[in-house]
Amino acid sequence: MDSATSPPPDQTTTTHPLGVGEPLPVVDLPEPEEVFGVPHLGRKEVVRFVLGPSLIALGISIGSGEWLLGPLNVGTLGFVGVGWIITVSALLQVFYNLEISRYVLATGEVPIVGFGRIPPGAWLWIPFSLIALFFAFIWGGWAKAAAQGLYALLNGEVPTAADTTTVTLLAILLLLVVMGITMVSRKITRGLELANLTSIAIQLLFLLAIDLFIVPFSVWWDGLRGLVTPALPPEGSDATLLGGLAGFTALASGLNWYVMNHYRDKGYGMGSRVGYLSGLRGERQEVRAVGLTFPDDEKNAALWKRWMGFLRLDMWVIFFGGAMIGMYLPIILMRQMVLLTGDEPTQANVPTFVANALGQEYGRWLFYIALFIGFLILFDTQLGIFEALVRNMTDALNTSPRFQQAIAGDPRRFYYGFMIVLTAVIGLFLQFFQPATLVLISANMSNFGALIFPFVLIYLNSKLPKTARPRPWVNLVLVLNFLFFGFFFVNFVFDQLTGEALVQF
Repeated sequence: MDSATSPPPDQTTTTHPLGVGEPLPVVDLPEPEEVFGVPHLGRKEVVRFVLGPSLIALGISIGSGEWLLGPLNVGTLGFVGVGWIITVSALLQVFYNLEISRYVLATGEVPIVGFGRIPPGAWLWIPFSLIALFFAFIWGGWAKAAAQGLYALLNGEVPTAADTTTVTLLAILLLLVVMGITMVSRKITRGLELANLTSIAIQLLFLLAIDLFIVPFSVWWDGLRGLVTPALPPEGSDATLLGGLAGFTALASGLNWYVMNHYRDKGYGMGSRVGYLSGLRGERQEVRAVGLTFPDDEKNAALWKRWMGFLRLDMWVIFFGGAMIGMYLPIILMRQMVLLTGDEPTQANVPTFVANALGQEYGRWLFYIALFIGFLILFDTQLGIFEALVRNMTDALNTSPRFQQAIAGDPRRFYYGFMIVLTAVIGLFLQFFQPATLVLISANMSNFGALIFPFVLIYLNSKLPKTARPRPWVNLVLVLNFLFFGFFFVNFVFDQLTGEALVQF
């Protein structure tokens, strides 16, 4: 369903100052039924039309963390002392995601645009945010891992160093497939939701079936116990690996904002009055450079409560529930394979370790099924991250009047050209590193974001209309994000500079 459109700016006379940028025009929040084009939003309608943006985040989540770093840590260290990091990370990130999305719902501005309202202004914060985002994700570890899985699926064997060029070409091909998905979508966000829904359903059903068939009850129980047992990591634990696990459990810790743009494009709250990125099959859409907000009155307070209810439902049920299940099923399978074979995964072989072990122990057919699952998991990550890099660059530049004039009000003119350029750049990086190494860099750079962006959110959300502002305890949770993920980033940096972790386990 297309979102409602914003009223012409000259019909609004009231503005709301927010930070150092242009004040926001004030108009009423839209009715959810108006946005989604239905007379009444019952349970079926909510599932069909309202929920979904968190599927895109979940598709990214069940990937680098759940298929690579979670199994790598548990496979080598066990559950106790590692599992609680998964649970705490997921919980903290849900609260963080809610606060990022709160701003989007209240203003219609995506995070990269809202950051420009932080003093001293957009000239500092938008470039800084883009650099932090691209430095974390441009390396393409997720793309190479997906390509390794596809290579093994097509050839029946794990790629070696001699196959690097072929794997790189497959990774580039998969990036072009992502481009194709966005091109055939009328609304890009909806196309990504449907692609992720289909893929995630297949992944979880296959994983559940394999785990029920192979993993004994004792390992299921040890996995559950590990998720809720507070304990120090096992002796000799690698702080960089644990930091990667914390950073890429659920999503991307401090950089989660990069995928919350989809709540605007879905039409949540004031996002429905700002516009969205359409695919080539969709109608030409202009996206406002400046958002809007709503007046503090009883009518809008009631509407705000409804919109936040939908957001919480999307985040807690689909994102948190899916992320925990999506982590739990792969790690118990990995642990069983380690116990069964006596081997341990490494950064080089973790994308295909489970598939190889299953093939050796249970037959070639399970080798191919596991490779297929792994490929889908990693391709979802590739789909979400690659599109988000292009999306955030497009949204950031769209704040410039010159840019809007150059694209004649049609963001697609830049979006697809930049996607092609980014494909070439990522293809170059893929030649030089193992995917798990690239993913570890990305995950720990995500933790770097937690040192800064929680405080950015505290500032921005404190400037919203009173109805939309968070309760004081929410800011405490954002500070906990800073402390938890920041600890792992500091450990990572110290380890990289000295060769020895700041905190030894």
